[in-house]
Amino acid sequence: MKALYKSAPGAGLEFVDRPEPETGPADVKIRVLRTGICGTDLHIEQWDDWAASEIRTPLIPGHEFYGEVVEVGELVHDVAVGDRVSGEGHIVCGMCRNCRAGRRQMCIRTKGVGLHRDGAFAEYVVIPGENVWVHHSPVDPEVGAIFDPFGNAVHTALAFSVVGEDVLVTGCGPIGLMSIAVARHVGARFIVASDVSPARLELAMRMGADATVDVSRERIRDVQPRLGMREGFDVGFEMSGSAKALPEMIENMNHGGRIALLGLPSEPYAIDWGKVVTHMLTLKGIYGREMFETWNSMSAMLQTSAELRSRVASIISDRYPAHEWRAAFDAAASGGVGKVILDWTEV
Repeated sequence: MKALYKSAPGAGLEFVDRPEPETGPADVKIRVLRTGICGTDLHIEQWDDWAASEIRTPLIPGHEFYGEVVEVGELVHDVAVGDRVSGEGHIVCGMCRNCRAGRRQMCIRTKGVGLHRDGAFAEYVVIPGENVWVHHSPVDPEVGAIFDPFGNAVHTALAFSVVGEDVLVTGCGPIGLMSIAVARHVGARFIVASDVSPARLELAMRMGADATVDVSRERIRDVQPRLGMREGFDVGFEMSGSAKALPEMIENMNHGGRIALLGLPSEPYAIDWGKVVTHMLTLKGIYGREMFETWNSMSAMLQTSAELRSRVASIISDRYPAHEWRAAFDAAASGGVGKVILDWTEV
């Protein structure tokens, strides 16, 4: 099969022939149709300090995908050849306290598809049957390929009730943008989004934001009177990892406000812990997706809302055949685009 392959430590990937993966008794083999390029994939391709410390080669990366089941192990149930599927990229141990209590997204021994074992930048990928998500309702292949990051957005947006609440979203990358669409779908009152990119702020309005703030020019507090807000935001989604974003979010929260944090900072930074305590703020870290309640919520919302389907699909900005992976990675790294898709039917 054709695959994007990192044979040894260092920058770059190779588009080469690799053996097809074998299917174990508890596994499912999937013919990959589309993949999404994630920021993690860019780190692996560029081989930065994070990748050098976390990734072991040789490796086929890629964890955002949509495909068709071609082989099912004898121990797998409820997945059949021909099913159209996406995959949960976190493979858990099943035996730690969290796994055994049904909190598998908190497994202490999580292994990542495309990080710690071969992934989906290939014509075929094998994952455990329990990690397969079958699309029982029709879904566009490109949207199916971004169920992983869409799940991050849904997990964040549903961490706290947003019905009738005022929501602040800091960071309008693809996941932040999708979280805006979800909050609008669920029933938030006002949604304000902040970033430093005019193009992304324009996309935020199309996702359903009521106002945007270019924080290189304006402060978030200044937008509240324009919307008739009097007491600050009820819920925050910190999606950027910026050292400036969370402190400013805290400054703009109502007493008792709740903040879901998905953005990963590149280094530690200070926040006003006194205000967190005296304003009784709740900060909750978000990682991946709840397994598998988030997946059920994703499918249900997309099935029942044409508007949400349209907004999520509009996040996809660029499409390339798999053999043009270099141009696709360059586009994804440019920072001025939405999600970039590789088509593995064109290798």
